[in-house]
Amino acid sequence: MKNFVSAAIQFEAEPMNVKVNLQKAYHLIGNCKRETGASLMVLPESFTTGFTPTGNAESLWDVVDFVPGSLTDEAVRWAQEFDTYICFPTYERGKERGVIYNSAAIVGPEGMIGVYRKTHPFPTERLSAGGWTTPGSDPLVVSASVGKIGVVICYDGDFPELARVTALKGAEVICRPSAFLRTFDQWELTNRARAYDNHVYWIASNLVGKDSSGSYFFGSSMIVHPSGMKLAQASGCEEFVSAMLEADPIRKITPGASRDQIFDHIEDRNLDSYKGILSEGKSAFQPSKRIPYRRR
Repeated sequence: MKNFVSAAIQFEAEPMNVKVNLQKAYHLIGNCKRETGASLMVLPESFTTGFTPTGNAESLWDVVDFVPGSLTDEAVRWAQEFDTYICFPTYERGKERGVIYNSAAIVGPEGMIGVYRKTHPFPTERLSAGGWTTPGSDPLVVSASVGKIGVVICYDGDFPELARVTALKGAEVICRPSAFLRTFDQWELTNRARAYDNHVYWIASNLVGKDSSGSYFFGSSMIVHPSGMKLAQASGCEEFVSAMLEADPIRKITPGASRDQIFDHIEDRNLDSYKGILSEGKSAFQPSKRIPYRRR
């Protein structure tokens, strides 16, 4: 990884109006590049249509596209024009009409270099619960000229296992495009914890404004240092925030400190203590019997 400026961009998405939302994103990316020189920009989750679709999965399928496709082709043009990498979140057409993935592509001047499909859809969007999103199954880390970039999407960030696997695959920066509707405390906690857990830079971009469900997004996009310290945080309006990411971020205990850091959460793991769990396979990770909180 090399030193570079990153940015999180937030704005209100107009439900199901891909053209307007693309225009808004393009305008903000241009402004962000001119003001900050950012080499990696993260847009909010599902910004092309807004989070909650109006209609059903088939109507959402009709307004988005395959990946790669026309939407990611547009993102590549932006990346080339502004000489930057972009985390470009959009709902993605599956092969069959009505199959929708909640995805985020990483594009750069060289083209599209990877796509991540959300592995933990939020309950309201979960296909099995009457929503519209089919879950993905694979973590993503891509190599870019600035460093190794991983992606999780919104609710994914609540799951330490996914962030850890992404870090173990080599991610130095993890992008978290989001349409986060819960509390600011949960938003800040999970962003800072996942960065600190794995000693990775964490760039979390959140929507602002009204969702078609009637809920409101509060923005507060942030960039978190691998020490867990926030380097930048947005408010609740349409804006972007940026920060310099350093090539050797955990050399000191916190940014600007003189004290050396002598621990590493990846290298210091006691893998012997996990052997029993890992040897039991998937069944070891099943929850113990309890009353589900939704039924209380």
